[in-house]
Parts: sequence; structure tokens; C-alpha cells
Amino acid sequence: MLQEFWESKQQQRAAFPSEGVVVYESLPSPGPPFVSYVTLPGGSCFGNFQCCLSRAEARRDAAKVALINSLFNELPSRRITKEFIMESVQEAVASTSGTLDDADDPSTSIGAYHYMLESNMGKTMLEFQELMTIFQLLHWNGSLKALRETKCSRQEVISYYSQYSLDEKMRSHMALDWIMKERELPGVLSQELRMALRELEEARKAGQELRFYKEKKEILSLALTQIYSDPDTSSPSDDQLSLTALCGYH
Repeated sequence: MLQEFWESKQQQRAAFPSEGVVVYESLPSPGPPFVSYVTLPGGSCFGNFQCCLSRAEARRDAAKVALINSLFNELPSRRITKEFIMESVQEAVASTSGTLDDADDPSTSIGAYHYMLESNMGKTMLEFQELMTIFQLLHWNGSLKALRETKCSRQEVISYYSQYSLDEKMRSHMALDWIMKERELPGVLSQELRMALRELEEARKAGQELRFYKEKKEILSLALTQIYSDPDTSSPSDDQLSLTALCGYH
């Protein structure tokens, strides 16, 4: 049913035309409970939240969660409209120390959020989710702070990254950042990976969208693999690392 839903959606509305359809991933395990993830066109990811005694059961449970979210995403309330933006900004103001006046100032967090929503007018929340995940990762990774120090405005950063998808190149640059962090503070990679795995498991069991947590795990695992599989090539000079990182930002 999930496969047919997205195939039909792509044929009718050309949604996510550059993406595949539905991708399943089962975690290797010698025995139950089994874990399965399903990634939808556009990148949104869901997993089984029940305790599953077989891989097939885990796959079906993950598909069920993804199908429910896919159908829910079709509701008018899940599409970004002027009314939706107004309500979202008001909720953001209520949960922070900002004001409604900040919504017109892109240099503030509220203003940046407002700008991102307006730039994606008409899209559904699953379509908007990929861009949000990119900025969640940039914030977690420390990249947004580095960009602010170069005097880039929030609006410039949003406009730049809105043109890109979360791909292997972006993951590699973020992994490089964590390799640099590991050199400065040995052990931070393993500590961060343990936290990411715990967050991913908790979010999966709660039936939440998992892209952000899963990407964190993939980026940190990539960084660890690069460090331990080829330590000579993962230890260039600080100048070389800084230059490579900046190439990723610009």
C-alpha cells in the first residue's frame, strides 16, 4: 500500500521527481527484536515502533507508520499556507523569548524561520522536512555558528542551502568537521555517537520522523570509519582541514 501510494503520487503530481520511490533498511541483528527503517521520496524516514520478532514484521510495522504519516501529510492542514505560517510563527514566539516583530527581521531566529516558511509556500510538511533537517544538522554540527562568524546573514545561508539536498558530499563535509573535533577533543565522536543512537531509538519507539537522528548517526559513523580505517589520510594538517571545510561551506 505504501509503495502504491507513492507511485501514484509521483505519476499524478510529479512529487519529488528526482528521488526514488520507497527504500527499506533492516538493521543486522542475530535475533529479535528486529528494527527496520523506511525512507520516503524526499528523505523523510520512519521506523517500526513495536517490538518485532521477525524482519518481515519489522518491515511491515515501519511501512505502516510511514503510510499513516504519508496520508496525514495530504491533509490541507499539513500544507504551508499564509494561515499555517502565521500560526507557526505565533507558536514559535510563544516557545521562545522572541516577539512577533522579530518575524520581519531575518537576522533573528524567528525571522529566519518565518523566511524559510514563506520560501516554501505551498509545499507539504514532508517536502519542507528535508530543508529543516539540513538546518538542524548544520546547527548541531556547528556549521551555522561558523557561517555567522564569516558575517553571512541567516537569509543568505537559507537561500544558499535551499538549493541543495542532503547528499553524500554534504555528509562527508560534516564528517570532516567531526574528525577535526575528535582531534581537538579525543573521545567526543564516540560520546556523540552513543547519544545519537539513544536519540534515534527513543524517537523510533515514539513513532516520530527519524531523518535528523539517523543522519547524525550516519555522519558520526562515517567520521569514525575514516579515522580508524586509514589514520594516515585522516590526519592532514590543520590548514588543509580548515580549507576543505570552508570549501564545503562556500
